[in-house]
Amino acid sequence: MQTKCHLSVLVHEQAKIYGEKTVMNYRDFGSLKWKKMTWTVFSKRVKQVSNAMLNMGIRVQENIGVFSQNTVQFVCTDFGAYGIRAVTVPFYATSSEQQIQYIVQDAQIRFLFVGEQEQYDKARRILPLCSTLEKIIVFDPSVRIAIGDPNSIFFDDFLKLGENLPRQSELERLWGQANETDLTNIIYTSGTTGDSKGVMLCYSHYHAAMDANGRCVPVTGKDRVMTFLPMTHIFERAWIYLCLTVGAELIINTYPKEIQETLRETHPSCMCAVPRFWEKVYIGVQEKIEKSNAFERKLFKRALSVGRKHNIEYLSRGKRPPLHVKLEYELMDRTVFSLLRKQLGLENAHFFPTAGSYVSAEVEEFTHSVGINMIVGYGLTESVATVSCDHADKTFTVGSVGRPIHSIDVKIGENGEILLKGPTITNGYYNREALNATAFDADGFFHTGDAGYIKNGELFLTERIKELYKTSNGKYIAPQMIESKLLVDRFIDQVAVIADQRKFVSALIVPAFPVLEEYAKDNGIEFESRQDLCKNKRIVKMLQERISTLQQQLASYEKIKKFTLLPTPFTMERGELTNTLKIKRTVLGKHYADEIEAMYAE
Repeated sequence: MQTKCHLSVLVHEQAKIYGEKTVMNYRDFGSLKWKKMTWTVFSKRVKQVSNAMLNMGIRVQENIGVFSQNTVQFVCTDFGAYGIRAVTVPFYATSSEQQIQYIVQDAQIRFLFVGEQEQYDKARRILPLCSTLEKIIVFDPSVRIAIGDPNSIFFDDFLKLGENLPRQSELERLWGQANETDLTNIIYTSGTTGDSKGVMLCYSHYHAAMDANGRCVPVTGKDRVMTFLPMTHIFERAWIYLCLTVGAELIINTYPKEIQETLRETHPSCMCAVPRFWEKVYIGVQEKIEKSNAFERKLFKRALSVGRKHNIEYLSRGKRPPLHVKLEYELMDRTVFSLLRKQLGLENAHFFPTAGSYVSAEVEEFTHSVGINMIVGYGLTESVATVSCDHADKTFTVGSVGRPIHSIDVKIGENGEILLKGPTITNGYYNREALNATAFDADGFFHTGDAGYIKNGELFLTERIKELYKTSNGKYIAPQMIESKLLVDRFIDQVAVIADQRKFVSALIVPAFPVLEEYAKDNGIEFESRQDLCKNKRIVKMLQERISTLQQQLASYEKIKKFTLLPTPFTMERGELTNTLKIKRTVLGKHYADEIEAMYAE
């Protein structure tokens, strides 16, 4: 049952219902030991944060920053701020100093909460450059605060300002004054071009999103939910709030690189993720099967075939599987798929929302076939995440991004652009009046920049209009679609398609070097460096053959004709990736101009 109330008091209302039930599992910074927090303690901690904020002088609708990875302190800070009607501005934990400085100045932030040493160091360096920034509050108690730094305090010392709840009566008055038009967050999109844009989200947007998603996403109070994506990301943020409205139990994953170990340690039933996570799972399973003996390979292929027939050809289409298919699937599920899910830490799998970029049909079919219920969706920061998703009680088609959620009006405009209107859609961008004037049309529809179509009630994406390439031959290319086909290969870690104003499609490819190095050793290919591997003719030929297979369903003008292997990955540090790991194509074009031109040389 979903609790419907203002987010400013959600934690406290849920504490009345769930009391000593666990709400969060978490680890302290640098610790391997899991701890639990009950709803009662959560409510008390949030009240303490709110009281401390009032004592620090944080005002109604003032913007405060949170620059951290996922932590229990992050969650408490968010809800503590909502209690006093302040606005939280989340930063990605991997943000650069330039990004932090821009957002602090744009949002005129006085108080910045930071996670661990790296975030503190960056915040301290930009503090003299930001006229508004007054105080840094540090979550991790092991951070080395600089000697003589008068502007920084630890979160534990900050909490002491709220001990015994000295401003509780004032806080309760603010709860009563909280309304639907108050700003909740300003979320700056990482942006593949230009400066970040601050998306303004009000309580009315979140409340509408909680109601709409609650109608079609089957999360319950019995679920144990892994928080894997950054809480700064609207997908994770809205998902966490939805889970809290039904009393689900959260597992806070602070270090994304440890996700595989964390899954096996905690056995969650749900987790939202981007497609790249499932692509890596798929690649890992395929690699393991390739190393198995002939009997095991044959058994797994048979199991996949049965899983596909049962879960996709029948169940996804609303059909009842024949008895012989049902019985064989149950056998394969007990003997093959259950073991696979256990190895992944997903033996309690319920469902897994997935969005953020193209989901390869191959990967989507695989996850459903092995009994992992992937709920594919589509959304934007500007729509509080979900625009559409697979509905638990309706049929779905592999390749679609589901059905529009309740209350959102989806219209297909010129050039197939997806237009949106409804109570979850942002009112606009912070301090960007000129942009706001062009983001909405005369009828009030928001222009997403994504193209697609609706068929039998389901939404299908075709391309990102602004990232649509046009070759010199006049053919339009959707780079993300092509890239998604290559990323399912175990030898490929990153890929960037090149095509704009070019006579054919090419690509920059970063191999999955651990796998490639093992292949080279097994096949007697000598190398001293990754540069050697990238230039080796046998390696290039092997990858060319694999890429040709992966591209079989593409039109001839969409196929990659030439590619260059790169010895170093694309990184955020060099500005080549956004904080959500999307490719910054213009930056790559500059950094690899010579390599690109060489592919088009006569």
